[in-house]
Formats: sequence, C-alpha cells, structure tokens
Amino acid sequence: MHLAYPAVLSVLLFCTGLYGVLARRNAILVLMSVELMLNAVNLNLVAFDVWLRDTLHTGQALTLFTIAIAAAEIGIGLAIVLMVYRNRGTSDIDKLRDTAEGAIGAEEADEPAPAEKAEATA
Repeated sequence: MHLAYPAVLSVLLFCTGLYGVLARRNAILVLMSVELMLNAVNLNLVAFDVWLRDTLHTGQALTLFTIAIAAAEIGIGLAIVLMVYRNRGTSDIDKLRDTAEGAIGAEEADEPAPAEKAEATA
C-alpha cells in the first residue's frame, strides 16, 4: 500500500475540519469539525505505523489515546454548549461573544461611580 493515499485523504479531512472550525458559527458544528481534524490525525498515525512496520505499534497506541481525548473533549464540549444554549437561547458563537461583551459593559453601566455612591448615602 502506498503511503500517499491515506496521507492525501488525511490532508483532505484535516482541511475540511479546519474550514469548519474557521467558517462555522454554530458551536456544535465547530465541535464536529474538531473531531474531523482529530480523525485525520488518527488516520495519519495508523498509516505511518503500518508503513514503518513498527513492532511496538506506537502509532496505534497513540491513536487510542487520541480517541480517548476526543471522547472526553466532545463530552465536556457538548455539556458546555448545552448549558450555554439553555442560559442564552443560542449556540451561535458570534452572538455569544457579543452578548458577553455587552454584559460586561451593562454591569459597568448599571453600577454607579464611587463618587455617586457617596453622594447618595450622604
């Protein structure tokens, strides 16, 4: 088996995932794109492990660790996205960033200055 076939497929998968991370606005689609990028890395690890004929199968062992990390990442990431969706009502990344910046400005605007607090208590 030529190494070029899985390497080209891996590059295509990684580029598709990178485009998804950079272009998508939905947080769940961004998480899916990250998973696609991790699967491209897994494909490369296994392909190079087979190509090098490693007796320890380190590429396959690293692939198992990558799969475990990906499972933990998607579990925690999905929990965070669901919590944010329940609190904010949207999973659009741009709107979440704008509301976070607006919330900080609103807290500062609602709170009176220290000089005004002193005048109000006097």
